[in-house]
Amino acid sequence: MNKKFNIAIDGPAGAGKSTIARAVSARLGLIYVDTGAIYRSVGLYVCRKGVGSKDRDRIIAMLPEIEIRIVHDETGKQLMMLNGEDVSEAIRMPEISIYASDVSAIPEVRSFLLDLQRDFARKHGTVMDGRDIGTVVLPDAALKIFLTASAEIRAKRRYRELCEKGVDTTYEAVLEDMKYRDANDSGRSVAPLKAAEDAVMLDTSELTLEESIQAVFTLAEERMGE
Repeated sequence: MNKKFNIAIDGPAGAGKSTIARAVSARLGLIYVDTGAIYRSVGLYVCRKGVGSKDRDRIIAMLPEIEIRIVHDETGKQLMMLNGEDVSEAIRMPEISIYASDVSAIPEVRSFLLDLQRDFARKHGTVMDGRDIGTVVLPDAALKIFLTASAEIRAKRRYRELCEKGVDTTYEAVLEDMKYRDANDSGRSVAPLKAAEDAVMLDTSELTLEESIQAVFTLAEERMGE
């Protein structure tokens, strides 16, 4: 496998990017990078410091205090290290979703994290998912895919996932959070959520998880054979 073969998967919250990207990377022997977890790590740090998610000046001032590393365990699972602490589970709490979305709208935060993401792709073949991978982070990726599904379908999937993890929430709360993040991510002035011009559009609303994984895997195989 060419170590510089990179796949960019973008799309709104709850579209299945992480699950699909993780499965496809395992099949192809590439490294999976969940960039949303990187922004969640910044959001978690800000939240723990008691700073508001929209307090731009204080958040920017805190960036030099933050050290983020991406590591993978023996199974290939991505772990997020925040100042030496494994925060892989802590960043998945529902309240951190809003923090992640808000801090990601700050240009200085995006610049702060850009090299971390690009450096990983330069060193390894990756399947990287996020909001602006194909448009900003890896504009030269060999394959760009934009995953989407209706807000209601995405909320149902995320709600089911959270329930399985024992998180106390409601479908209505998850749907509201989903719509907030959609508006926030699409409306920000810097690196808004949108499909790259050369991205393949894939709506998973009517697809099972396995069908979605197979669709992306097939696209990757075709591109590798070109």
